[in-house]
Amino acid sequence: MPVPEQQPEIISITIPSRLDLLAVLDSVTMALCDRMQFDEDTKSQVTTSVIEAGTNAIQHGHHRDPSRDVDVRYALFSDRIEIDVYDTGTGFDLEQVNGDVTGPDHLFEARGRGIFIMRACMDSVNFDFGPRGTVCHLIKHRPAAQAAG
Repeated sequence: MPVPEQQPEIISITIPSRLDLLAVLDSVTMALCDRMQFDEDTKSQVTTSVIEAGTNAIQHGHHRDPSRDVDVRYALFSDRIEIDVYDTGTGFDLEQVNGDVTGPDHLFEARGRGIFIMRACMDSVNFDFGPRGTVCHLIKHRPAAQAAG
């Protein structure tokens, strides 16, 4: 019989769509990664991904409109952290996003690397687009839990 999953500890933060406030997300994410006892590489991967998701929400979802909030919800489980970054934008077509940004067609482009970076750093990156906006869902497992599983 499967063991029921524990209820996660939930931490939520809301910031106005201002790029200078990404440092707040960085600090909160780092503190929660410390709490999860992630190693330095894993902390860097998670914080980089949250900053990328927050930047996308601010720049693309809200077009830098500080009157629109970016909501971030962290769920801490014993074996992983799940992070949802919400914006109220209309979303985007994943097919139109640069695929392999390391390829020769995209090598010198200054933009369009965020989703690629998030996917390289996290165990799972998904997007949900709905009438209330866009959610970027990020998951990172504890390295020890991955090795055991």
